[in-house]
Amino acid sequence: MTPLTTGLATTTPLTTPPTIEDGAELWRIARGSGELDLNSPYSYLLWCRDFADTTTVARDDSGRPIGFVTGYLRPDQPDTLFVWQIAVEGSHRGSGVAGTLLDALSAQVAAEHRISRVEATVTPGNLASDRLFRSFARRHGAEVTQEVLFPASAFPTAGHESEVLYRIGPLGSPRR
Repeated sequence: MTPLTTGLATTTPLTTPPTIEDGAELWRIARGSGELDLNSPYSYLLWCRDFADTTTVARDDSGRPIGFVTGYLRPDQPDTLFVWQIAVEGSHRGSGVAGTLLDALSAQVAAEHRISRVEATVTPGNLASDRLFRSFARRHGAEVTQEVLFPASAFPTAGHESEVLYRIGPLGSPRR
C-alpha cells in the first residue's frame, strides 16, 4: 500500500468493503471532489448495500472514510471490472490513496472473480484520473486503449464533457 500523510505521521490507509453506514460519507466525499457527477445520497446507500463486493473504502487512523472506489462487473463481460467512481477527500489527495484504492479493489475482485480487464470513463479535462489509470496500467503490466464512449451530445444538459472509455488489460501481476 502507499503511505498516507496525516499531519506529521505517515501511515498506510486501511482499505475495507463499505458498510451501509458509509453511504453518507461516500456521498460527502463525492460532492467535495469537484470532478464527479454527484448521485443522490440514496444511491450511495444502495451502492454500499448492493455493490459492497465491488467497492472499497479507504479509512484514516480513526476508521473514518477518506476515499472510495465503486465498481461493478460488466454483465456482458464478467471478466471486466468497470470503475464507476473514485474519489479522495481533499486533504488526502496526492498521497497515493486513489492508487491504493484501485489496487485494493482490483485485487479484491480478482480474488473472487477471474477479471482480466478494468474499464473506466474519464472526461478529457480530468488529468488526475488520466494519470491514475495510466499508472495503474503500468503497475499491472497492461495496455491502455481509449475511445469516446459517450459524446458530449449524448448528455441531456449542455456543458458535460465527453466520457472517454479507458480499457486496461490484460492485467498482469502488480509491480511496485
